[in-house]
Amino acid sequence: MTFSFLPKKIIRYRWLVVVFSTLVMLAATAGVPFIGVTNDYRSMFDEANPQLALLDAFEDIYGTSENALIAIAPNDGTVFSRDALVAMEELTDAAWQAPYSIRVDSLTNFAHSSADGDELIVAPLVSDAVFLEESDIERVQQIALNESEIAGRLVSSNGQAAGLVINFALPEDFDDAVAEISDFLDNMLAEARRTHPSINYYLTGNLPLHRTFNQATQDDIQKLGPIVLLVISVISFILLRSLLSTAALVITVIFSANTVMGFAGWFGVIFNPANAGVPVIVLTVAVANSVHIVDTFLDAMRHQGKTRQEAVKASLQANLWPVLLTAVTTIIGFLSLNASESPPFRVMGNLVAFGVFCTFFYSVLLLPALLAVLPIKVKSIGRGEALFFNRFGTFVIAKKRVLLFSSTIVAITLTSGIFLLELTDNWWSFFDDRYQFRRDTDFVNENLTGLGSLEYSLESGDENGITNPVYLKKVETFANWFRSQPEVLHVQSFADIMKRLNMNLHADDPAFKRLPEDPELAAQYLLLYEFSLPAGQDLNNRINVSKSATRLTVTLRNLTAEHQRMLDARAQAWIAENSPGLATEATGFSIAFSHLSQRNIHSMLSGTIIAMGLISLMLIAVFKSVRLGLISLIPNFLPAALSLGLWGYLVGRVGLAGSVMTAFAFGIIVDDTIHFLTRYLKARRHGSTPEEAVRFTFNSTGNALWTTSVVLVAGFLVFATSGFEVSWTLGLLLASTITFAFLADFLCLPPLLMTLDRDRK
Repeated sequence: MTFSFLPKKIIRYRWLVVVFSTLVMLAATAGVPFIGVTNDYRSMFDEANPQLALLDAFEDIYGTSENALIAIAPNDGTVFSRDALVAMEELTDAAWQAPYSIRVDSLTNFAHSSADGDELIVAPLVSDAVFLEESDIERVQQIALNESEIAGRLVSSNGQAAGLVINFALPEDFDDAVAEISDFLDNMLAEARRTHPSINYYLTGNLPLHRTFNQATQDDIQKLGPIVLLVISVISFILLRSLLSTAALVITVIFSANTVMGFAGWFGVIFNPANAGVPVIVLTVAVANSVHIVDTFLDAMRHQGKTRQEAVKASLQANLWPVLLTAVTTIIGFLSLNASESPPFRVMGNLVAFGVFCTFFYSVLLLPALLAVLPIKVKSIGRGEALFFNRFGTFVIAKKRVLLFSSTIVAITLTSGIFLLELTDNWWSFFDDRYQFRRDTDFVNENLTGLGSLEYSLESGDENGITNPVYLKKVETFANWFRSQPEVLHVQSFADIMKRLNMNLHADDPAFKRLPEDPELAAQYLLLYEFSLPAGQDLNNRINVSKSATRLTVTLRNLTAEHQRMLDARAQAWIAENSPGLATEATGFSIAFSHLSQRNIHSMLSGTIIAMGLISLMLIAVFKSVRLGLISLIPNFLPAALSLGLWGYLVGRVGLAGSVMTAFAFGIIVDDTIHFLTRYLKARRHGSTPEEAVRFTFNSTGNALWTTSVVLVAGFLVFATSGFEVSWTLGLLLASTITFAFLADFLCLPPLLMTLDRDRK
């Protein structure tokens, strides 16, 4: 298929093509200001996600989970000092002024209950800390470190750190509210640091996570794109050795990326860290098609002595069909991301697929027109420079059996590493330590409490049934089971409140720190306690309105997603055996994300298989040979397996990034295979032997394949500098996969063709 009419038209109307392409790009780019960036980590979930629905239902009962946790750690090593308690008390008072705050819980305002004769006294654990005597501080320490409701949650077991939790009810204008709250918290902590310089403050929780989402998205969109563009420009110039040709290539790449981002703006696309790499990926992928056209153009001028217009025509005639084919297969690969359970990946797949279309459009129209317009001059030097790839082809031909054998050994060895992979994530480590959120989160995880949790709504089955001793016993037994699990740091249970009240109303006699046995008496205890609580300290976040269910919160160590799911599975087995119907599966922010990675892996598996099947059938049809179509699958399937296997040996864990990497990689690496086989088949159909066809292919397209591979690897290595784990993992996996694909196309595919294509006429 020559498309002979197109080169002539482009050369004839080259200035018109340049102007038309520029107008298209500018019209699209005008939409860039309308691009949105979200703070909401819930944007990672599909609206129909069952774990998100369970979390929403839970929050409808017990209140929102949007919170900020502030930890303090005095330099003198203890929070049980007058200065530290004063600082915490001041911080607690200030936190109530935070926009949209509905509840503040801290070491100092903990509603401690005690008995005074027959009267129940409920008061903050610390009041007027500035006037505390040493004996008062010792009393506070004794209570805090032995009170199960706060030890391990609002104060560390060694007393070196204390925490404050602010809960928020956010309005519909979510992003603006997050920004407003974040600014308030920053100012509040700045004042606290100024007033108490001997105390260190750390901020984490869901709300700071929202803000970090925004920061990471802005960083990737604004910083990585220019770096990738610079890398592409430098490497392309070094390998192509033509300044104006490189300029034409870079302009084409920029037009492609601008059109995609403008398109995203016009359609109101909202970016988050998972898909903020779209411009980087488009910039990188856009180079591949452009390099083949430019390299063939320069080859025609340098080695064949053609004029600029003749070289443009020759390049388009040689590359238009393979470029079209690679664009179609790449688009199919990225569209397979629509199978993802996570909307940002679907957005990324669709935008990059559109970017590939834009790349094809500009590569076959704008790029040739620019090459025809620009005063590009290169020295005609004959075929001498092709000696390297000619010699390389000779080497591959001579060592084909050795290469096949060694490739097989390497493939078996590396792919075995896949079995070492743990398909899981750890959401709290998704951001690296360039972000303050990650540094503060690590401190809190290591010194105060865990940030991952399992939330259960424990059903009594009856209205006002939560004070039934039988129900309370089930709750206590379930809570104690969790406390015996090595992954658990703290368990907050309604049964603990009832045990404390029973003790309080028996003159604080420790012998009565047990569950009340009379349901009527237990109900009276609860009513008395609720009436005694200060404003903002009610139990609405622990019991439902009808008093038929209570909340059990299990705070976890820093667990991966898989270990969280395993712990909940053990809990479900315990419930089924000991208290059927007590609770459904766990919910909460962290467990919802742990299921997301698993669901995404399963959904992407089917999507990737479908895409691979379609591309495979297309290659068989295009090459008009089942044999060559099947041979082409090896250098397309193998690199992703090799990359994941190597990752298994070196890292051992992959989550969301791994679930989409194969679809990404397959859509990209099939391009070089198509270009290689297109040239190979051209030679075979002109009567060449397989060996002669391999040598011809290396001579005619070897430099272009080398250049595109280097640029793609470099581009994705820049992507790997992202501060968001999904992005940097994806960048490294893609860079290694493209490297393996290049090696497969150069060292594995030619021996396969020479071995299996012997009788083709």
